[in-house]
Amino acid sequence: MTLTNKIVLVTGGGSGIGLGIALAFAREGCRVVIVGRSEEKLRRAAAEHAGQPPIRWRTCDVADRGHVQRLFDWLDQQGLAPLDVLVNSAGINVARRRMADLDPADWDRMLAINATGAFNCLHFALPGMRARREGLVVNISSIAGKRALTLAGPAYCASKFALTALGTAVGLEERQSGIRITNIYPGEVETPILELRPVPVPAEKRARMVHPEDIAACVVTIAKLPPHVIVPELIITPLYQEYA
Repeated sequence: MTLTNKIVLVTGGGSGIGLGIALAFAREGCRVVIVGRSEEKLRRAAAEHAGQPPIRWRTCDVADRGHVQRLFDWLDQQGLAPLDVLVNSAGINVARRRMADLDPADWDRMLAINATGAFNCLHFALPGMRARREGLVVNISSIAGKRALTLAGPAYCASKFALTALGTAVGLEERQSGIRITNIYPGEVETPILELRPVPVPAEKRARMVHPEDIAACVVTIAKLPPHVIVPELIITPLYQEYA
């Protein structure tokens, strides 16, 4: 199934997994829009794709429902709606993540971005998909959203468990509308979020981790599947990381 001219919105598209997915869709000839909070980061990310059509960008804090509504109004004005694909990849963690050290403000922000941010985007994206009876949503959760991990911290685990439940429940509801929702659960991934690990990660371990382009290849493959099939869940981990 060709993806040429499909409209793809990627949140958290300025770096890491989101950027990897955006670049992969752009190479398939999609009309890709990336969003995030940093204009500078989005400009640099969009410039990584020199092909046509270019990657477009717009600043947006997905935790702010008003921002997201204005984003979708802009998409409509630009002829970039309804979406064919929504990728919810915006996510954060913090360095002080143990319960004894966790700042309540960091808890609030993590839940707002990692979980409510995805809800906000779904809220505005789904009506257009329902009207066409077609669409794909990919939620970038984490294996910490299926199995609580000490390394990830309680707030990150809670936010990703919430995203997992949101994607699963909405996916069950929207199948009858022709909308497919896939939750992806990466293990350790070589992204900038590693800079917030309590203990620095050595370069040799980073090299062995899952890379954003690995996840991007999976997402593009899912998007190319015919509309009568769905991949509800996909777990991807580095070979060294146990998951059971």
